[in-house]
Amino acid sequence: MSKIALITGATSGIGEACANLFAQQGYQLILLGRRSERLEKLSTTLTATHAIQVLPLVADVRDKVTLTAVLEGIPTEWKKVDVLVNNAGLSQGLDPIDKGDTDDWDTMIDTNVKGLLYVSKIVSNWMIPFQSGHIINIGSIAGKEVYPNGNVYCATKHAVDALNKGMRIDLLPHHIKVTAINPGMVETEFSLVRFKGDEDRAKKVYQGLLPLMAEDIADAIWFVVSRPAHVNINDMLIMPSAQATATITNKN
Repeated sequence: MSKIALITGATSGIGEACANLFAQQGYQLILLGRRSERLEKLSTTLTATHAIQVLPLVADVRDKVTLTAVLEGIPTEWKKVDVLVNNAGLSQGLDPIDKGDTDDWDTMIDTNVKGLLYVSKIVSNWMIPFQSGHIINIGSIAGKEVYPNGNVYCATKHAVDALNKGMRIDLLPHHIKVTAINPGMVETEFSLVRFKGDEDRAKKVYQGLLPLMAEDIADAIWFVVSRPAHVNINDMLIMPSAQATATITNKN
């Protein structure tokens, strides 16, 4: 079997863009997501367009028991994963800490931190016997600085930043590369999810500037993955030209 990439959160945004780009490069794909219809449609399209094999897996990274059963239940030949893209993540709400919804906090922590850990533990143990592999953790500018009302989301992405550094150290003896990709503003479903379906509020986030596209981040991920064996990009921060920090933008 050709090289294999496992992508979480594969049904939209950066995950979907990565699936398309890795398929173009001839990778076989394990696509993990919560929305079965989208997953099946994407898998069918990629298989037909690129003549690759796609293994769609329906699971929520927050659900440790189901996630473990689904991943460990795949055929052995699919466990020779070369690249893991830990993309599943989200933000819920934009409130000051004293008015935050604790259910939103749980959702962000369980998805962005615990979900990433669950997947990474399973897949890193698949990689170790082969003494090779590459784990890409999708972080954020929110993991480099904190902005008003971003409190818990920023905390989860700071955790991703720390975990990325810890993984790099722990997996070094096993020749497994580890990289963090930290985007600024990317126009995906991120704001729509954060504002729980409020399309007008989500659209205002990107008005007046040209944000990054999901394909821009996929290109960066492919650049990192395609470096020679002796090169590891530990950390990459990517911003739109119109954004300097999490809160400073040049809007027209």
